[in-house]
Amino acid sequence: MTVPHPVAPPSPEQPPADPLVCLVTGATGYVGGRLVPELLAAGHRVRVMTRSPERLRDHPWAAEVEVVRADAGDAGSVAAACEGVDVVYYLIHALGSGPGFEETDRRTARVMAGAARDAGVGRLVYLGGLEPQDEELSPHLRSRAEVAATLLDSGVPTVVLRAAVVLGSGSASFEMLRYLTERLPVMVTPRWVHSRIQPIAIRDVLRYLVACARLPADVHRCFDIGGPDRMSYAEMMQRYARVAALPRRRILPVPLFSPSLSSHWVGLITPVPAGIARPLVESLRNTVVCTEHDIAAYVPDPPEGLLGFDDAVALAVQRVKDSAVTTRWASASVPGAPSDPLPTDPDWAGGSLYVDDRALTSTASPDRLWQVVEGIGGDRGWYSWPLAWRVRGWLDRAVGGVGLRRGRRDPDRLYAGDALDFWRVEEREAGRLLRLRAEMRVPGLAWLEFHVEHGPDGGATLRQRATFAPRGLSGHAYWWAVAAFHGVVFGGMLRGIVRAAESD
Repeated sequence: MTVPHPVAPPSPEQPPADPLVCLVTGATGYVGGRLVPELLAAGHRVRVMTRSPERLRDHPWAAEVEVVRADAGDAGSVAAACEGVDVVYYLIHALGSGPGFEETDRRTARVMAGAARDAGVGRLVYLGGLEPQDEELSPHLRSRAEVAATLLDSGVPTVVLRAAVVLGSGSASFEMLRYLTERLPVMVTPRWVHSRIQPIAIRDVLRYLVACARLPADVHRCFDIGGPDRMSYAEMMQRYARVAALPRRRILPVPLFSPSLSSHWVGLITPVPAGIARPLVESLRNTVVCTEHDIAAYVPDPPEGLLGFDDAVALAVQRVKDSAVTTRWASASVPGAPSDPLPTDPDWAGGSLYVDDRALTSTASPDRLWQVVEGIGGDRGWYSWPLAWRVRGWLDRAVGGVGLRRGRRDPDRLYAGDALDFWRVEEREAGRLLRLRAEMRVPGLAWLEFHVEHGPDGGATLRQRATFAPRGLSGHAYWWAVAAFHGVVFGGMLRGIVRAAESD
């Protein structure tokens, strides 16, 4: 299909365009949940279609959108959702629903095509998959291509953005890459590790999606979208390892290792659900690189260029580290970038995270309990098994760490940034929250949090959480090697702090 000449961007003197009414389907999914705030930021009115409105309650934008209850397979409810809509973002797919996902995708695409046409919708936007030439498509990519064709045949101006692996915390493809690389220093892999892939950062996917709302009405076609890097899956794993500060991975290809067999292997190694992992693995046998970059005629590349693989991974990994211990006790975290994790992302997304969470009610006042919490460490110690803390300090110093020798700057007060034995004060909310980040040598990242909650009758509850984000296989081994002592160390610390607060 020929590409119409792009429309010149409006001059600075022209008034801003009127907001559009955008219907987002699949808003509880990875891309949809991140697209909604981007559309709101662009000044559009957003309507969200979902079977289960209650699943949207934890999204920070839930109060800013119109929510309609509709089943994607029910023509009547979908037609009602499309009434008065300018742009429909079709982000629904049945991946993970079982062997019949292709038929489900086919049926729901037909329902949406008819509803959008009958309602006079001005544009359909669909995020599909790259389609390699002269290759047999995997069932997943075949279904994506069929949905794209159905929407293009709807009679509604349609844009299909075709992408390969989307890079960002929470993306199923990215999470599979993360877990395989982090958990396996040596991998026996099938031939698909040599398939060529052109991944794209979620930031750039969203930029294209938002811009599609304003495309000229005569733009009716597919566009390939991808980042600046083309590489094999094996290269992706090696580059992920380098960005995540992991040792170089050893990859041993086995030609007879079929996609079907390897999908079961992926299911054993990663927490990505088998119904999602299997079709994704089967798709890795295909070459998924862009054959054109025509989208740039309508949506120019940003001045700094499209985000490369290493930068996209660094953002995703760092965001997870930064948010891994963002306390839900203090406030809900509102992501500041598309690569941020969302509280609504699936439990298996975001990398491995081990948590030891304990709570104990005290008769001491909240102020007294906080006084003991803030005075922890240094000469007062850690209120549990002093020998174990000393040994841990000696071991840390033996491997070049800081040990316990730093103590604390002030015996009674802590401030954000203070050194505290082999911890660093990361956050302090007076009377309420103390978060410490470990600076001892460990194969991962560790935090220790204390939160004082006011209770009835002047008492209080102390909540204590130890969090560990392992780095590589050694990180997992470290956590499980010390897990048997957590009851004594962490449980004893909680009880010791409460006893000290109640002793006066």
